[in-house]
Amino acid sequence: MRNLRPQGLIGTAVVLALAVVGLAGCGGGDKDGVSGAAFSKVDTKFGEVTIPSEPKRVVALGWGDAETALALGVQPVGASDWLAFGGEGLGPWVTVKYQQAPQKIGTLEPEFEKIAALKPDLILDTKSSGDQERYDTLKAIAPTVGVPTGGDAYKVSWEKQTEMVAAALGRVDQGKQLIADTKTRFAKTVAEHPEFKGKTITLGSRTSDGYGAYTAGTGRVDFVQRLGFTNNPKVEAKATEGFSIKVSQEQLDLLDADLTVMAPIGVDASKITDDPLFQKVPSVKAGHVVVFNDKTLSSAFATDSILSIGYALDKVVPLFAAALR
Repeated sequence: MRNLRPQGLIGTAVVLALAVVGLAGCGGGDKDGVSGAAFSKVDTKFGEVTIPSEPKRVVALGWGDAETALALGVQPVGASDWLAFGGEGLGPWVTVKYQQAPQKIGTLEPEFEKIAALKPDLILDTKSSGDQERYDTLKAIAPTVGVPTGGDAYKVSWEKQTEMVAAALGRVDQGKQLIADTKTRFAKTVAEHPEFKGKTITLGSRTSDGYGAYTAGTGRVDFVQRLGFTNNPKVEAKATEGFSIKVSQEQLDLLDADLTVMAPIGVDASKITDDPLFQKVPSVKAGHVVVFNDKTLSSAFATDSILSIGYALDKVVPLFAAALR
């Protein structure tokens, strides 16, 4: 994903939308003038957000926000489908289903008029670009829980996302329990695979634009670090403020590590496996490589939500272990 700004006459569009649904005078996301005790407060990159009363109409825009809300027992009325699953926009790993299908909202460029028409009392956008203009437009519609400090460019862990969504929804104890259960699963997996500890790993991708590798702070890297791996130091040395670096065809040895894991994005896995230059990477020649050719598996690993993590642990870890033998 690219860190894109919403395009077009955003301000005009959303003002018109607010006027249509009668929300223009209701105020923005911080609700400074709310009398009495607030229902909940959440710290974000944009400051503390106050939710004045228990949310009844939640719009979940951030990557993984909708399934996190569902895991906490809340059914969003609007949601974004980040990986284009279709239907209700949920990955196959989500067993909690909607009672009523939500209104689908765009991802990088959400339709603000459509959001306003839903008359939300809370907008979740905890895992997104962290763009100020996007946030300002959303908070004019309803209290908006944006990315945390340091969470730009989708750099938000499943743990932080769950904490923030649970706090916003007033379900802190449920959130803590989900996090504790997931940490227990990680601890069990680490104990079962001591061979992961200290091994270097490259988490790469291939798109129509070429190769790339993920850097620290992203969900994918957080996942493998929790298992004991060390993200490729050569990749980290080239890290920028984004979530990945580009790797040219001439630099493919940069992907070399004790274990190299590759995900095709928008291209067939054969674009990786049939590339003769990729086959020359030392770790690939040695067989210490995993190339995801299952979209569900790759998507669960990429989503890094409280619900996708369990699926990834079940499916990805055995592949890692086999490739290191």
